[in-house]
Amino acid sequence: MKQRWMIALLVAAATVGCKPKNKPAEAKVGIAQSDFGKVDGKDVLLYTLTNSKGNQVKITNYGGIVTSWTFPDKAGKKQSILVGFDSLKGYLTPPPYFGALIGRYGNRIANGKFKIDNKEYTLATNDGKNHLHGGKKGFDKVVWKGVVTSDTIPTLLLYYVSQDGEEGYPGILKVQVRYTLTNDDELEIEYNAETDKPTVLNLTQHNYYNLSGDVNNTINNHSLWIDADNYTPVDSTLIPTGEIKSVKGTPFDFTKAEKIGARIDQVKGGYDHNWVLNKKEASLSLVATLADATSGRKMDVYTMEPGLQFYSGNFLDGSLTNYDGKAIKQHTALCLETQHFPNSPNQPSFPTTLLKPGQKYHTITKYKLSLQ
Repeated sequence: MKQRWMIALLVAAATVGCKPKNKPAEAKVGIAQSDFGKVDGKDVLLYTLTNSKGNQVKITNYGGIVTSWTFPDKAGKKQSILVGFDSLKGYLTPPPYFGALIGRYGNRIANGKFKIDNKEYTLATNDGKNHLHGGKKGFDKVVWKGVVTSDTIPTLLLYYVSQDGEEGYPGILKVQVRYTLTNDDELEIEYNAETDKPTVLNLTQHNYYNLSGDVNNTINNHSLWIDADNYTPVDSTLIPTGEIKSVKGTPFDFTKAEKIGARIDQVKGGYDHNWVLNKKEASLSLVATLADATSGRKMDVYTMEPGLQFYSGNFLDGSLTNYDGKAIKQHTALCLETQHFPNSPNQPSFPTTLLKPGQKYHTITKYKLSLQ
């Protein structure tokens, strides 16, 4: 009897010894908040949104920057599919808008000038002679007010009031941007705004994606489909010429999924162009799919916007390092920015970006991750 008792005790001890000592705690659904530093004397916070699958998106109220988005590959390994930094310091040295919320005007305005009712407005020029992504201190460089509105489906609201004359834009503009991480691994971004004077507005999110999760891999092996039969050609300063041209027979044809690297050398400088989406209504529609066969990750893009800027990371030069210490080199990350067309305020034939008092700016874009 004593012998049996000793055997049972030894088995129990062995069983306990086999349990992992440092088993990670299961991720809790909701939003966690932590300090991320200070800018202009204001507190900068980092919000970690976690869904029911344990996948996470991290967003800071400095510039509405999405710093990471972790999602497993086909082997179950979780990595961030975004380029970014693990501290605020990296974002304070001017990076190429990594993960940033862009405004008032995403993309370029020629010569930093436009007219409303024959009155000319002069904007800050920060891209040669042109205005880019809201100017020298756009929405990506200000501290927003953050409010957590839901824990069951993690939802974060960011608020900002842009004053009349900021970066040259007319009107007091009140902006609200809602980020939701769904249990279907969708990052939904809803933009709302109102103004007290006629102004122009074109908001977007400037996330840099590498679905492999490793910037040692270029994005040239990613495949891309864009539901667009036309694009807007650009001049030497990347300002649209005003033409709308067919993609057929050109390296801009992604109407069937194509590897990005297959024809990138045929585009001087690489891809940094606006595609005219085939969708005819301002409803939420599937407009693009990005996929990486090695990791098995796939991302679908849905938007209400009429255009999509595909930027292939042409100006990344290895001078910056990712959160994991690896150099971010040319074509190691890409952007798919949903938008109205560049330089629309100076192109009457383009969809208008004019916002008047009493009107409500409202648009939604959704990025959905899955495995092929």
